[in-house]
Amino acid sequence: MTDVGRPYPDRAIAVGKLAPGIGNLGLRTQAVRRPAEDEAVLEIIATGICGTDLHIADDEFPSEPPVTMGHEITGEVAGIGSGVDSSWLGARVVCETYFATCGACIYCRNGKPNLCAGRRSIGSRVDGGFSRWLTIPVRNLWRVPDHVGRHGAALAEPLACVARCIFDPPVINPGDSVLVVGPGAMGQLTAQCARAAGGVVTLVGLQRDSARLEVAASMGFNVVEADGDVTDLGEFDVVAEASGSEGGARTALDSVRKGGAYIQVGIFGKPIQAMLDAFVYGELIVRSANASTPSSWRRAMLLLDSGLIDLDRLVSDVYALEDWEQAFAATRAGQGLKIVIDPRLPARNT
Repeated sequence: MTDVGRPYPDRAIAVGKLAPGIGNLGLRTQAVRRPAEDEAVLEIIATGICGTDLHIADDEFPSEPPVTMGHEITGEVAGIGSGVDSSWLGARVVCETYFATCGACIYCRNGKPNLCAGRRSIGSRVDGGFSRWLTIPVRNLWRVPDHVGRHGAALAEPLACVARCIFDPPVINPGDSVLVVGPGAMGQLTAQCARAAGGVVTLVGLQRDSARLEVAASMGFNVVEADGDVTDLGEFDVVAEASGSEGGARTALDSVRKGGAYIQVGIFGKPIQAMLDAFVYGELIVRSANASTPSSWRRAMLLLDSGLIDLDRLVSDVYALEDWEQAFAATRAGQGLKIVIDPRLPARNT
């Protein structure tokens, strides 16, 4: 095994799920694994805190502790194993989340590794990005366009997830009226993708979302601040539920016109009550997506290259690794838009 690149340590501090059950998150020391053939070591620049990370914390999403969390990653290639082109060294990259899939099931063979029963993803079953160093297969890497900021690039992974919802297959036609329920990071990315597809987009949120709605309005979107989770918004050709809340689902179902499309972007993490007969009575097209695929990553990177998507505006705060508890608490409280952890920063409380 050949290890080429600049020096990096043998061990590093990381934030992980330390044991099964609700909670059980904390700092851990992990080995920085030397890259095997066709692997690279990344020095992490930023890792976004995702709703899935909160579901892992609440034991609502499967994981294999002890494991370092974090899957919305951007970094710089610090080392490569044998078989890797040296041009990767020093590259600023983002990465797909699947460390391994079986490669043989019907889903893998049909280009849908996201549905593989043997899928092992970083941040839940394999060590992820809430650390300064990460070893990952080179096949997962995508180069970051120069105009994308160092912290904003961490949102490339959620962008790929949204791109799968919106474009794979296409669900929005030019001129369609589109409502996005929930102006968080996923909702804002959904709105940007919907506009790139030619939709006329409105975002709706609650009063506590006023700062998020201001960001959306500054990017040229129509915004509505609702008094509650159900309000008379009119009818839309396409409605995307991006809040992951029961109230958001009701609002979405109340707002899609007959024959229109309902897109489920958000993850609820628990059973909800919803009138599913609306899908039948309204002859609705129902669309969703589980994570991302290589084709949705290609679409996401093309959107970034084109300048149609702004990731940097969505990063509202950056925390040091040691301040992870405050970062998670702020995310859970719905503060800001997207909070990322930069492991190179000094702790705020030292």
